[in-house]
Amino acid sequence: MNTTLVNLQEEYAKTEISKILNILNQELVGLAPVKSRIREIAALLLIDKLRQSVGITAANPGLHMSFTGSPGTGKTTVGLKMADILFQLGYSKKGHLLTVTRDDLVGQYIGHTAPKTKEVLKKAMGGVLFIDEAYYLYKPDNERDYGSEAIEILLQVMENQRDDLVVILAGYKAPMDKFYESNPGLSSRIANHIDFPDYSVDELLQISKLMLQDQQYQLTPDAEVAFKQYIAKRKEQPLFANARSVKNALDRARMRQANRIFDSRGQILTKKELVNLEAQDILQSTVFN
Repeated sequence: MNTTLVNLQEEYAKTEISKILNILNQELVGLAPVKSRIREIAALLLIDKLRQSVGITAANPGLHMSFTGSPGTGKTTVGLKMADILFQLGYSKKGHLLTVTRDDLVGQYIGHTAPKTKEVLKKAMGGVLFIDEAYYLYKPDNERDYGSEAIEILLQVMENQRDDLVVILAGYKAPMDKFYESNPGLSSRIANHIDFPDYSVDELLQISKLMLQDQQYQLTPDAEVAFKQYIAKRKEQPLFANARSVKNALDRARMRQANRIFDSRGQILTKKELVNLEAQDILQSTVFN
């Protein structure tokens, strides 16, 4: 019986996984089930590496992934961290992430799609290819659509070059589920399906404060109350994109603050007045009309 010993702590310390997972926890508010799943995948890959180091041979674990959820829920950010983890453990040669959409892969005429798709795959090789709104690749109602050609090429690469490229397909959950139903070959090649939940009002408020902190702004207590009300109202409206919508709202609030200060020319300003967003900067939003 082989008695080779492996020091798990030493092997873990050789990688940057701990640091990456900590950054994921610190930088991303909420998303507990997503963080838990990423940690599970990282653990599986580390143990797989240790098994290889003591001569236990097995096929590489499936690495292709599906990220489903609303816009602004951190899918691309988590994709970047996943690319780092794959690189640290040697499952990715370069560790880069290339983000593309249908327009980057599908051509406009016969003979255009294959070279476009192959060029993208060439750039992504050795790293991670992140296809956003992947369901737009498949348009069964359009007989002259070339998306199915791009899918066929992707399928071949995902199967035959699994050691050279990891593919992450991302998008809204319902259309992604329908997309997989229509493409069983694609679904069978994806081992890791991760659903990104929408943020709560309190989580979005916390994200807002972190965004403002990065730009050296802050909400006054009254403005914080107003912005929490704004988030609750905006969440009920169409086309809400979680952190993305919150960022846009903060940009508009900063513009209102700048105009408010500009209109009071002649006033001697303190640093506090330049940093603070007031309740009126929030309440002027059309959401309150």
